[in-house]
Amino acid sequence: MVAVRPTPAPAVRAVIFDMDGVLTDSEPLINEAAVRMFRERGVPVQPEDFLPFVGTGEDRYIGGVAEKHGVELDLAEAKRRTYEIYLELAPRKLRAFPGAVETVHACREAGLAVAVASSADRVKVRANLTLIGLPPESWHAVVTAEDVRHKKPAPDLFLAAACKLGIPPGACVVIEDAPSGIQAALAAGMRCVAVAQTFGPDRLRQAHRVRSSLRELALKDLTDWPAG
Repeated sequence: MVAVRPTPAPAVRAVIFDMDGVLTDSEPLINEAAVRMFRERGVPVQPEDFLPFVGTGEDRYIGGVAEKHGVELDLAEAKRRTYEIYLELAPRKLRAFPGAVETVHACREAGLAVAVASSADRVKVRANLTLIGLPPESWHAVVTAEDVRHKKPAPDLFLAAACKLGIPPGACVVIEDAPSGIQAALAAGMRCVAVAQTFGPDRLRQAHRVRSSLRELALKDLTDWPAG
């Protein structure tokens, strides 16, 4: 019998970063902003109510909690007010995760294309990236909620990023922090490395690799993959 050799995995040519929970420690801020928005409307939501909707975009993040509490919202206005509160908080409170800037720079220096693919709206993405010193113009591609119809866990955001980069999905690796993002990366046919900066490692086991944080992530975790 002739041995069949495994097909080599395509070499990684691009790294696609999620933003909230990967590059920026923004989850507590959007949570605070959304809680304040609901309480302005007399709805006593709790911070933990939002956990099932992390990574799915602000429409679902806010809308899912509204459904849970049986509240009808003007979603566009609720989101506008949430972002207004968020943008008041961010200049004082937003921080890059340790290792975020260094990881992006290391990828670029290794000759890899770098992109951001976020379920957040463009106004939040631009503000976050600028505040942490990785402004939109420093990336090869930036994809936001307005660029796709379906948010995570659908693969659309990551596929749109690959398209903008001009790189096949199989040659991309995604860095994610949430189960919905991991599902999206896998559905896009991409390799996925998760960082346990928002959820514990047990919630991230679908990813190909899990690291405790970006600071513990080595470049070889993104580029070195076995054949097949």
